[in-house]
Amino acid sequence: MEDEVDRLVAAWRRERPDLDVEPLEVLSRVSRLARHLDRARRLAFAEHQLEPWEFDVLTSLRRAGAPYQLSPGQLLTQTLVTSGTMTNRIDRLAKKGLVLREPDPNDRRGVLVRLTEEGQDRADEALAGLLAQERAILAELSTAQRHELAGLLRQLTAPFDNVPG
Repeated sequence: MEDEVDRLVAAWRRERPDLDVEPLEVLSRVSRLARHLDRARRLAFAEHQLEPWEFDVLTSLRRAGAPYQLSPGQLLTQTLVTSGTMTNRIDRLAKKGLVLREPDPNDRRGVLVRLTEEGQDRADEALAGLLAQERAILAELSTAQRHELAGLLRQLTAPFDNVPG
């Protein structure tokens, strides 16, 4: 079965036979897949009236376990955004009734961000919808193939994910 990357690679081999375009065979597919996944995720989240960034914050809190709260600094670490961006996101989620700001009992100047019941419900429902979509995307692969692909992708992403700072 031929895909768009096969056509792209063939064209480059014809036009630039002097270049080794083999990396395109893997990384162009990863890039295209990322765009398709982004669209699928946006659709899954929209069904639950969530933006991708809202899903990221809500599920960070949900994964924290009861009482489903984190400091803004912990949320920054998990979502990889700036402090100003996180403040804005927390404000917007609080307006929607999905999170609450509460004083940090261990730091008089600090606050904790906690999921409301509605925020937890939305996070849980959106996650279930996302997983259903992602299972459908992976349906063509056997369990062994999915495990192999996960391991190969881990090899590529781990160096980026484990850079200090």
